Amino acid sequence: MNKAEKKIKVIDKKLNIRQKLAGGHASPLKTYQSLTCGPESFPRFLIYELLTSVLGPLPGGAGFFLRKQLYPRLFKKFGRGVIIGRNTVFRHPHRISLGDNVTIDDNCLLDGRGAGPSGLVLENNVLINRNCMIIAKSGSIRFGRRTSIGSNAVIVSMDAVELGEAVLLAGGCYLSAGSYKIDALIPVMDQDVYTAGPIRIGDNTWLGTRVTVLDGVTIGKDAVIGACAMVNNDIPDKAVAVGTPAKVIRIRE
Repeated sequence: MNKAEKKIKVIDKKLNIRQKLAGGHASPLKTYQSLTCGPESFPRFLIYELLTSVLGPLPGGAGFFLRKQLYPRLFKKFGRGVIIGRNTVFRHPHRISLGDNVTIDDNCLLDGRGAGPSGLVLENNVLINRNCMIIAKSGSIRFGRRTSIGSNAVIVSMDAVELGEAVLLAGGCYLSAGSYKIDALIPVMDQDVYTAGPIRIGDNTWLGTRVTVLDGVTIGKDAVIGACAMVNNDIPDKAVAVGTPAKVIRIRE
């Protein structure tokens, strides 16, 4: 299906961090708590602050061990054998579920703020390499078993991001989260934000270095997307696609 034929969904701008910061209806402490920890009790907020401030930057084996032992109380689910690198930031961890043997490298951001009841879910054996940003602005995120996300990738969900099993994203990939309307001649940041729907990537698919996938796009199973491609329309199963915008050049047999 062509992206232009998909139903457009307007996003509530109250979910936008910029709107929360500009609102000025709460104290700086309450605003910070809302953005980082969510609607937890104040004692839970203090536990979050203590653990992340002290253990988050702790290097070496001691850091790995203490995060593994003490971080589980922050999360919706925390599986066996989870490894979390240093300086990794978790926002709204009560909406984040980590399966068994999940590995998250240094300097990553996982934000479950807008993930809703479905949450931000990393299934068993998911690997997140360093410097990645995974942000649920107003939609859920799910990575299937054995999926691997390359360094410096950015994944933002407005209306869900779903990656199947054994999906391989190379470094620098960007899964985009909607756009702004530009009809009126007013600042773009003040106009409505919309999305063309979820991003879905099928099992066993490989996205090369710096691939961009726009919202509302479905990429089928066993597909391969060439480096630096920009995917703005659906790609079928087993297809090899390259270019900007991405075009199918052959079907894998």
